[in-house]
Amino acid sequence: MVLPDTSKCRNNVGLAAEIYTEHGDFIRMVIFSQVKNKARVDDIFQDFFLSLVYKPIPQDVKNIKGYLYRAIINDIIDATRRVDKYWNHVHKYSEYLESPINKRTPENAFIDMEETNKMFGLIKGRLTNSQYQAMALRYDNHHSIKEVAEKMGVKSTSVSRYISIGLRKIRQSLKLK
Repeated sequence: MVLPDTSKCRNNVGLAAEIYTEHGDFIRMVIFSQVKNKARVDDIFQDFFLSLVYKPIPQDVKNIKGYLYRAIINDIIDATRRVDKYWNHVHKYSEYLESPINKRTPENAFIDMEETNKMFGLIKGRLTNSQYQAMALRYDNHHSIKEVAEKMGVKSTSVSRYISIGLRKIRQSLKLK
């Protein structure tokens, strides 16, 4: 992202402040007539001020209220698109998280459990007891770091260190083969 010249921005802040002093109520009214949600109105109101700082009204504009109205509507459309795009990504991610794990048949889940047990059996010999226990509680039993620390009777930082060292040892042993 290329930042604008700061000297221009200082001048533009003054120009934007003048616009807001003279037309602030009109700007807020137009935003509110389109959005209705007070929190979003405030966000768009502030974003619109910043857009006037970075892209001030051209000198040759005769109808300032008309220009402001069109610019506000465009900002609202852009903000709505950004929010919709964000929620679309969240929705897709939630579908991604739910699909492969929760749709397994019981037979496949049992096979996965057997494979996980075999994997933990193989790595047990390469780790200290504390490292193995921390990794098994964290990854096999799906406990948080804090829960693992409570079960092991150690600090969370110790659990993080056990897991980190354990993972490093496993990676190193996989590289050797």
